[in-house]
Amino acid sequence: MDLLRTIAYQPGSNNGGGGGGGNSKMSEQALGKACSGEARRKKAAAAAAEASEQQQYQHPHHPLSAAAASAATTTEISRIITDPTTGRRYCRGKVLGKGGFAKCYEMTDLTTNKVYAAKIIPHSRVAKPHQREKIDKEIELHRMLNHRHIVQFYHYFEDKENIYILLEYCSRRSMAHILKARKVLTAPEVRYYLRQIVSGLKYLHEQEILHRDLKLGNFFINDAMELKVGDFGLAARLEPLEHRRRTICGTPNYLSPEVLNKQGHGCESDIWALGCVMYTMLLGRPPFETTNLKETYRCIREAKYSLPSSLLPPAKHLIATMLSKNPEDRPSLDDIVRHDFFLLGFTPERLPASCCHTVPDFNLSSPAKNFFKKAAAALFGGKKEKARYFDTHNRLETQPPSTTVAKPSILTEAKQIDAIRMIVRGTLGSCSSSSECLEDSTMGSVADTVARVLRGCLENMPESDHIPKEQLTASFQWVTKWVDYSNKYGFGYQLSDHTVGVLFNNGAHMSLLPDKKTVHYYAELGQCSVFSATDAPEQFISQVTVLKYFSHYMEENLMDGGDLPSVTDIRRPRLYLLQWLKSDKALMMLFNDGTFQVNFYHDHTKIIICNQNEEYLLTYINEDRLSTTFRLTTLLMSGCSLELKHRMEYALNMLLQRCN
Repeated sequence: MDLLRTIAYQPGSNNGGGGGGGNSKMSEQALGKACSGEARRKKAAAAAAEASEQQQYQHPHHPLSAAAASAATTTEISRIITDPTTGRRYCRGKVLGKGGFAKCYEMTDLTTNKVYAAKIIPHSRVAKPHQREKIDKEIELHRMLNHRHIVQFYHYFEDKENIYILLEYCSRRSMAHILKARKVLTAPEVRYYLRQIVSGLKYLHEQEILHRDLKLGNFFINDAMELKVGDFGLAARLEPLEHRRRTICGTPNYLSPEVLNKQGHGCESDIWALGCVMYTMLLGRPPFETTNLKETYRCIREAKYSLPSSLLPPAKHLIATMLSKNPEDRPSLDDIVRHDFFLLGFTPERLPASCCHTVPDFNLSSPAKNFFKKAAAALFGGKKEKARYFDTHNRLETQPPSTTVAKPSILTEAKQIDAIRMIVRGTLGSCSSSSECLEDSTMGSVADTVARVLRGCLENMPESDHIPKEQLTASFQWVTKWVDYSNKYGFGYQLSDHTVGVLFNNGAHMSLLPDKKTVHYYAELGQCSVFSATDAPEQFISQVTVLKYFSHYMEENLMDGGDLPSVTDIRRPRLYLLQWLKSDKALMMLFNDGTFQVNFYHDHTKIIICNQNEEYLLTYINEDRLSTTFRLTTLLMSGCSLELKHRMEYALNMLLQRCN
């Protein structure tokens, strides 16, 4: 089995022209000494980094791991390198990466001070004809490419010892480095990077070139955080099906079933690898990774992998289509960028350099006011774009299916009932102010608490065919109207006290209070800024403008969703939307104080769970828009109708599937 692996160019850190770029007026001797001194200081760190990078996203039992390591022993390369044809001199800097045939170095042109990534291949490593042919083919393919999202090929030359290929220098290293630091990426970042990969890959396919080794280590990031597809050591011309190469080449975790089955590489094989890349970005590991290479190949041939519930439906669907076992069932590159994963989600125009090591904060910019007038016109009455929204009278899907939960058992002993009551008692506690509540109300902690309470009730309440007779009068806030315009701005909602909130795509939350004059802005949990809607700070004007139009639109166009009274209790903290999630059957909303609401599209029923005085209450609004409120402890002891139970089970399932 011929598993080939060529050099993976790994750009250096973002420290500009390090590695001895220097002043072109410096003498060659002095420059050589400076470079050598720098090399000595960095030798140990560079060696460790190289060894670590060779293992990044490579199967632990892959035979190439040892082969790549053994290739490290090469003759010493001169610090000052001269192109024998042009006479131009270069200073070799730090190691950026290495592979089976070569190493990649930072290299500075001593005339222009321009920094390149230089792939240096010793003649001794390509002494056999087929090895040299491979390098010549890589040069031939790469030098003709010119695209914004392809690593630029600049020049190549040879001397008696080596072949030198000068490539575009990407100071932010590779996506493998970024994921190693970050573990997982956010969905907006994945859209940002995938769009650029698709752009570069579409260009390659239009040139009838297959990359054949798409993986995180071959996507490089420049100083402007632009992605470049690189490493064309395995690239090949697209051939008709009957003439395709049957060689199994690439990186094990990203190989497609047809390649493993020796049916040859096609454009669809690159699409498969792209699906593996998307999965890895979102979840931090390749989809078919196992501890055994044979098992990995078996899973690939069977297209057997798991899609965790933490992924939202559009992401799951796109990954599933790209990882279709049959190549003909995979989407085209144009289909990929037209998928709901891209169309219904926020994609930033650019990313800050801090994304290389920390989660980004997608702050909305403050463009000119006329932009927001046009945006508002498009959102609320314009002809070009309209908001996607569902009010309480939309009729969509059939009744939501129940999820699988443990079969409930009837608890008869008082001690058991008391113990279970503790399961469904509130654990968030009461808050005297909004800021106090928000400080501890992270998405994870609130969601986990509500999920534990709801699951405890479902798993332990007895069978019943009716709703309990208990009916409480409760004071709480709930969502009466909502608008989903997340493909542009965010998710808007109106509470029963007429507070209007917007959870913007950048993660910021803004609320317009019932007086229509006061704005609460939450940049982070526990940090609330209060200001007048008519005199907002300059940096908030754009968001306030959108907030006002959301408010106006819902007030003028949408109906309330039930008969619950609008109650305002100034002693309770104001609700603040932490998270929302839409399936094809329902909408889920989770708030900072533990209020959890699920609206079912097909029959307009709703479930609202809230915490009052350390007691969880459940309100059910039926098809006739009539509401009933129970204590969860009452349901725990008496049970409820299947109609309500199925909705509770579906609500729990949505909560467990919330995005990270």
